[in-house]
Amino acid sequence: MHVFHPTALREYDIRGVIGKTLGPDDARAIGRSFGTIVKRSGGSRVAVGYDGRESSPVLETALVEGLNAAGIDAVRVGLGPTPMLYYAEAVLDVDGGIMITGSHNPPDYNGFKMVLRRGPFFGADIQKLGEMAAAGDWESGTGGSEHVEMLDRYVDRLVQGFDGPALRVGWDAGNGAAGPALAKLVGKLPGEHHTLFTDVDSAFPNHHPDPTEEKNLEDLKALVLEKGLDLGIAFDGDGDRIGAIDRTGRVIWGDQLLAILAEPVLRDVPGATIIGDVKASQALYDRIGELGGDPLMWKTGHSHIKKKMKDVGSPLAGEMSGHIFFSHNYYGYDDALYSGVRLIAALGTLGKSLDELRDAMPAMVNTPEMRFQVDESRKFAAVDEVLDRLEKAGADVNRTDGARVNTADGWWLLRASNTQDVLVARAEGKDEASLERLVAQIDDQLAKSGIERGPQAGH
Repeated sequence: MHVFHPTALREYDIRGVIGKTLGPDDARAIGRSFGTIVKRSGGSRVAVGYDGRESSPVLETALVEGLNAAGIDAVRVGLGPTPMLYYAEAVLDVDGGIMITGSHNPPDYNGFKMVLRRGPFFGADIQKLGEMAAAGDWESGTGGSEHVEMLDRYVDRLVQGFDGPALRVGWDAGNGAAGPALAKLVGKLPGEHHTLFTDVDSAFPNHHPDPTEEKNLEDLKALVLEKGLDLGIAFDGDGDRIGAIDRTGRVIWGDQLLAILAEPVLRDVPGATIIGDVKASQALYDRIGELGGDPLMWKTGHSHIKKKMKDVGSPLAGEMSGHIFFSHNYYGYDDALYSGVRLIAALGTLGKSLDELRDAMPAMVNTPEMRFQVDESRKFAAVDEVLDRLEKAGADVNRTDGARVNTADGWWLLRASNTQDVLVARAEGKDEASLERLVAQIDDQLAKSGIERGPQAGH
């Protein structure tokens, strides 16, 4: 039997602070519970990978012990980005996969992302792991363990069929787990490539590996401007989120990247459904429509998006946070390295530079993601109260994931984070005056629920 720290079991993964809320005993219990689920569904093999954090090898050893104790064989693909583990799970003869990763969290964090039979494992699945462990509801057996070399195979797959242009590109791996794969990848692409921080270092000595925060892109901007490169591409700590800048150093945000990547896909699959999350700009959905696609707004969260893609047969999806998912000529999971390769190919297909494509986008004024602390017991209730009031008032509200409200000025969003005691708000208007009115509406609704938009909470 084993009881997890109450904060460790999250909506999309398991995550905690090493030595405080997460440790080897937890890893062993995760392996045993996940292994039990696999065994009871007739499976026998699980792929295991890990990121570059100091605690990852110890957790990996314990995880494998847990899988083995449930009678499951571990197929160990070693150190690499999360999408390399997803790739292994997609192409090897295995029944599931577990990635040990702290993603873009600080160095003292770590966690586990899971895949079962080519599909995301999240929400109630993760809660079930906790219940099984607490009850000791486990299978027993003995399992083996083998090491499989995956890195070269994975990198070869990234460039398979690539016929893009020879561009001059800057890349920043942020000392995360994507570094070794990136170092091999650039050798297989045409053009001229300059890489930053490809050595894996769990202390992240240069900058935090989260490309959605502009301050973490300063080194990449300096490289692109100094060498006059065509564009820059950055990854998060475990390589499943992408950031990009054009030759002038402007950030191209997740929804803007998706708008660019959608065009070649829709030329190949006319009328296809392209999925964005509720934080994405209205400009994205309008653009998908202009290109003859069917835009679909869905819940934030990589697991939700992957499941929806399968349900509706979507070839491409993306989130504001830089998770981009291709099932068009790929496997439907979020892979930042692959998205970088497809971005280069898209620039060739469209015959334009990244800055030209960015210049052509409509001017929208928006807030960054505003995150503020709200008591766990209040966060979902507050959003429900806001929804009820707005609907009574006859507002134009989308309930897909929290409250997304359309007005003549633009739109605003209020949703509860699934991973923290935080409310997330965002607004987008036609101009500064519109934006001010939208943010005032958010504050008004929060005040009616007794909440003040206080100092910003971190990720």
